[in-house]
Amino acid sequence: MSKDQPSPESQSESELLEDVFEQVVEVDNEDIVEVLETEEAELSVDDLQKQLAKAESKAAENWDKVLRIQAEMDNLKRRTQKDLDSAHKYGLEKFAKELLSVIDSLELGIQAATSDDPEVLKLKEGSDLTIKQFEAVFAKFNIEAIDPLGQPFNPEFHQAMTMVPAEDAEPNTVINVFQKGYVLNGRLIRPAMVVVAQAAA
Repeated sequence: MSKDQPSPESQSESELLEDVFEQVVEVDNEDIVEVLETEEAELSVDDLQKQLAKAESKAAENWDKVLRIQAEMDNLKRRTQKDLDSAHKYGLEKFAKELLSVIDSLELGIQAATSDDPEVLKLKEGSDLTIKQFEAVFAKFNIEAIDPLGQPFNPEFHQAMTMVPAEDAEPNTVINVFQKGYVLNGRLIRPAMVVVAQAAA
């Protein structure tokens, strides 16, 4: 055997050493890769937890917005319904006010008709019937007259034109009505114009 050629024993030893060296390097590389993967995994979990916290915060914020919008929509629906109910209930107010002057004229005409002439009596009777028809229509649409003669003065529904000392009436009661007032579904359309009794001096 020459010196250049390794013996079988030495060959096997060198191969064995190379194999062992390669295995050590592979183990070291696997450990390094495993450590790196573990760090990346840990970083990813942290990132995911942060992202989850952000998403939960955003979801809670959006849920609050949804609840606020829902509450606003409910309030808007209630207000709209209230406005609609009010419009249905009091929609006739302007029209009723215009009719009041007509019924006032008829009543004044009846009061002025003092003659016993048959033509005047017929006219008076026709005016009475017309006023009754007005009253029937008013009752149908919940328009009520305020005729507070003899009642205590109420500033919410009565307008005092003057105060007169009166011995035969309680102080602060209505002793004369110049013009009837009217309410529509409880809401004042026109106050009654009245004379109020004052305590006698």
